[in-house]
Amino acid sequence: MMMVRMAENGVGSGRRGDEDRAEQLERTRTGGIWVSVVIAAVVLVFLLVFILQNFDTVTVRFLWTAGTLPLGVAMLFSVLAGALLVALIGTARILQLRRSAKHRAVKPE
Repeated sequence: MMMVRMAENGVGSGRRGDEDRAEQLERTRTGGIWVSVVIAAVVLVFLLVFILQNFDTVTVRFLWTAGTLPLGVAMLFSVLAGALLVALIGTARILQLRRSAKHRAVKPE
């Protein structure tokens, strides 16, 4: 009778324990990196298709210089420049917040 109760509660069978362990597994950094790599690969494929479809040559002028580039490449350069600008501003803000948190940790209020 006791064995039957244990099996009903999931104690006697390994099935419930496996389900509990599966529910308790947390996401790891490696798993997150894997998802990021897959997403980055998909984005790169889309970028490659975009560049190949927009291969018409355009004249690009910046300040005192001018040059010709394929349209897709010129647009890619502008997107990269914008992303670098955002990353630079974001990095400055993160450093500012870290400095502020460090000062708060040193001076208890």
